[in-house]
Amino acid sequence: MPDIQTAPTLTTLLGELSQQPGRGERLEKVFRFSASPLRDGRYVHWDTLRHRTPPEDLTHREWWLAIKMARRPVLRALPLTDAGGLPFMYSMPDPALEMLHQIDQQASGEIAITEEVTNPATRDRYVVNSLIEEAITSSQLEGAHTTRRVAKDMLRTGRAARTKDEQMIINNYRAMLTVRSWKEQPLSVDKVLELHRIVTADTLDDPSAAGRFQRVEDDRVTVVDPGGRVVFRPPSADQLEERAAAMVDFANGGGVEGFIHPVMRSVLLHFWLAHDHPFEDGNGRTARALFYWSMLHSGYWLTEFLSISRILRQAAMQYGRSFIYTETDERDTTYFALYQLRVILRSVDELREYLRRKMKEKREIERVLRRSDLNHRQTALIGHALRHADADYTFRSHQRSHSVVYQSARNDLLDLEKRGLLSRRAAGQTYHFRPTRDLEERLRELEGDQ
Repeated sequence: MPDIQTAPTLTTLLGELSQQPGRGERLEKVFRFSASPLRDGRYVHWDTLRHRTPPEDLTHREWWLAIKMARRPVLRALPLTDAGGLPFMYSMPDPALEMLHQIDQQASGEIAITEEVTNPATRDRYVVNSLIEEAITSSQLEGAHTTRRVAKDMLRTGRAARTKDEQMIINNYRAMLTVRSWKEQPLSVDKVLELHRIVTADTLDDPSAAGRFQRVEDDRVTVVDPGGRVVFRPPSADQLEERAAAMVDFANGGGVEGFIHPVMRSVLLHFWLAHDHPFEDGNGRTARALFYWSMLHSGYWLTEFLSISRILRQAAMQYGRSFIYTETDERDTTYFALYQLRVILRSVDELREYLRRKMKEKREIERVLRRSDLNHRQTALIGHALRHADADYTFRSHQRSHSVVYQSARNDLLDLEKRGLLSRRAAGQTYHFRPTRDLEERLRELEGDQ
């Protein structure tokens, strides 16, 4: 990541202006451009602004002063502080309000979305797919290397990890299942430690570091760029327990006066743990898992189906830059929040596109089914199986459903098993048939065989 220049502070800029000749006139010009905290609709950092042409005859530093003066009155303090005790801040510029409104519409409550997600018979399949996707990409963000096909096969079959990278993915999957099970429960420091223990199990050079904060005697972790330059030093280890207690209070709804939007709280919780960097490794994975817990805890049920890490990985440099912008502009977390809100909305858009594609594929499969040489009873059963992946069929249930003799029902199901569309298991004296996991793929092969 290229060097990002630290933004001049408001105090420094006002001091410089007070020393200039004609300072009253210069200040009047600055005031004329201090009406909005945005520039061209964006929350621009100094590192970007300094490369643009200032309005009229303002200098770059005067232009930045005008923007800082507009931002200062709308910034609100957070209970998160830097190592020196100064509070981090956040604001709610128009783009944030607009994106939060869209997230409220699209990720919570009763919204218009395909039955594939809202139908209890099929939703779990999509939840599992999303949890697997998040487990893989969150690990890849932290440097894990494996193919998606191998990783998905490992998680679906339950085989043991063969490498440290595969173990990271398994751990992330377990962590996502864990936060899903905690969504009705408040957060605690013990839960944060347990989450870290899960994401780092069997992956740390020092196994004893899993599930505990760094100690004073430990070599405190730092964040470095690809060139080895230290870009961030977190608070000292002797502050971590107290800071974690404050973070948990914030996560559970405390810590600030007045209302803070639940999605902003979730985003800022993500930032908080990443900033404090309390663990030897696994801070990013733990922070993202906490974000999921917070969103689900606040009722944003669609979050179960989203993979934010896939989008973060696609723009990993922007993800890192959003942290650094905050750290280099007087602890203003608005930069990070705006980036994360865009990521959430993009995740929702990708989910909707995925569901549209899957519905189109399903219609194509149903068309294939109608043209197949299956009889009408078999066609009806497979059509039902496509909508109910956990359905269970027996000779007797099929017989009753279609009012046919036992032998006809038996022939139907055994033929579907032979074609690879159903799998069979015995329970006592009764055979039970269920749709195969790759039913849709099998049906496409069926068309090729005709």
